[in-house]
Amino acid sequence: MFQIASFYQFFRVKAPNALKSSFELLCRDVHVKGTLLIASEGINGTITGSEQGVQAILAYARSLTDSENFSCITSWAQNPPFSRMKVRLKREIVTMGRTDVDPTSRVGIYLSPQEWNSVILDPDVTVIDTRNHYEVAVGRFRRAVDPKTDKFRDFPQWWANNQKQYRGQKIAMYCTGGIRCEKATSFLLGQGVTKVYHLRGGILQYLQEMKKSRSLWDGSCFVFDRRVSVEHGLVAGRHVVCGGCRHPISPNEMHGPAFEMGVSCQNCFEKTTAEDKGRFRERQKQIDLALERSRNHRLINFPAAELPRQRANAV
Repeated sequence: MFQIASFYQFFRVKAPNALKSSFELLCRDVHVKGTLLIASEGINGTITGSEQGVQAILAYARSLTDSENFSCITSWAQNPPFSRMKVRLKREIVTMGRTDVDPTSRVGIYLSPQEWNSVILDPDVTVIDTRNHYEVAVGRFRRAVDPKTDKFRDFPQWWANNQKQYRGQKIAMYCTGGIRCEKATSFLLGQGVTKVYHLRGGILQYLQEMKKSRSLWDGSCFVFDRRVSVEHGLVAGRHVVCGGCRHPISPNEMHGPAFEMGVSCQNCFEKTTAEDKGRFRERQKQIDLALERSRNHRLINFPAAELPRQRANAV
């Protein structure tokens, strides 16, 4: 079994380059794989490996700040969701593109999964999904507003276009692991919204803690690794990633005439040429051969960097 940990923390990073080197060395020593982003505003990562290795990375990450708000969700998988370790320096650990947003100074009100249920059932509260449209299509909370964004950077413009209809209302926001909605609450506070909530640990913590019988979540949750989606208990879902456009595809959509594993789906069938599909089929052939040989083929993994550019925000 492989332990998986998704974590982030907003804090002042004084020497990002030195921190990058430290994480690279430690991840190599404990044989941990995954993706870790480092910026002056904090760290954001999803890693996998042995329990001992993952816990060593988490212990080091927690030691970097005395904040009590270090966010981490762990789960288990039979197969490793990553095949290599990437530690990258970024301008932001989750890209909003706004220099006036600072989650280290102010954020909204954290809600536990249990508190979240009560708040989003309140008719006076507007629930906003801060994820992108292809993620929302996989699953969402009931009553949630879908901004239909292609990337998180689009959220401020969506708010500018729609804020009048939400003026004076209480706002509750959520995302996959908590990082995007946390930054979005900081943004809305700066826009004059006075009552802003966000789900601590995001959908992942909610699915981990909330009993299905009491859940207000419909569908699965898209994740940026080989699992593609997870369900209650954080067990792997049944979605796959389209080889043509990298959109998540549900089991029902796999029965459609446009779907061909590794090649196309209803979202891209008309958008790719016969030459494109030929290249995708050859790639899928190599993946299938690698699976038959029980080898780990690099193209089997679809981390955020190999998804369309707008999918760079993994949590």
